[in-house]
Amino acid sequence: MTKAERQSLLTVPLVALLGAGLAVAGSQGGEMVGGVGVYAVAVGVSFLIQWVVFLPSYLARTERFFDLTGSATYLLVTLGVLVLSGRWDARRVLLAVLVLVWAVRLGTFLFARVSRSGADDRFDEIKGSFPRFLVVWTIQGLWVSVTAAAAWIAMSSSRQVGIDAFAVVGFMLWAAGFAVEVVADQQKSRFRADPGHRGRFISTGLWSRSRHPNYFGEILLWFGVAVIALPVLEGWQWVGLASPVFVALLILRVSGVPLLEAKADAKWGGQPDYEEYKRATPVLVPRLR
Repeated sequence: MTKAERQSLLTVPLVALLGAGLAVAGSQGGEMVGGVGVYAVAVGVSFLIQWVVFLPSYLARTERFFDLTGSATYLLVTLGVLVLSGRWDARRVLLAVLVLVWAVRLGTFLFARVSRSGADDRFDEIKGSFPRFLVVWTIQGLWVSVTAAAAWIAMSSSRQVGIDAFAVVGFMLWAAGFAVEVVADQQKSRFRADPGHRGRFISTGLWSRSRHPNYFGEILLWFGVAVIALPVLEGWQWVGLASPVFVALLILRVSGVPLLEAKADAKWGGQPDYEEYKRATPVLVPRLR
């Protein structure tokens, strides 16, 4: 067993422990089912789904269903939280609809992308190793649980607050972020589908205003969800506000921008047009002019 595999065996229980702590904190003051907090059930099911799908994926040495499983987890668990909470007030329904719409759109987009390419090179070195492949599936369980935390905790909270300014402003932020993300992804897909653009980088449309406009939209929409959830959070439920911060840190410091910037630099670094594009275009927040 390699050093990386030994480290992976330690990482899996650590990630699961973080998820358990989040589940306990977010369940305080929330609805219960069978003596267990609804949010705790949501976190547990999120991890369980990843582990169940991991086994056949490892045996088949495929990552094809990784992104689709993450999106399906959002769908199934969000609906489950709504049902188990026992209340269908406007704020809960709004939060559920926003998460469901986002998950359906992103899941179909990512699955279609992997289907076209035939593989995801992020997994090339790890899908043949049981411990290392298990880690990424386990981390996906934590990613889902933290990202959806604000929505799921608010949906399962014992407090009930009608639609107010927070809900309106939060929805506007979510709608703006969702629109930016969808348009940016569509523009990039069309650009790559054009044989004349083979080997070139995109610098048109929203991509002329930001080097990663889709990530900007992703961060913005989750901040919108957190704003909608804000009025019903209390006590330890405030841990749900980690959701948009977690998304932003993950994108800006871990698996989003740094990886894509490194790949782009390796491919086009030193080319005058690319270097000018980098100099003139913000990394994340789109420039207005």
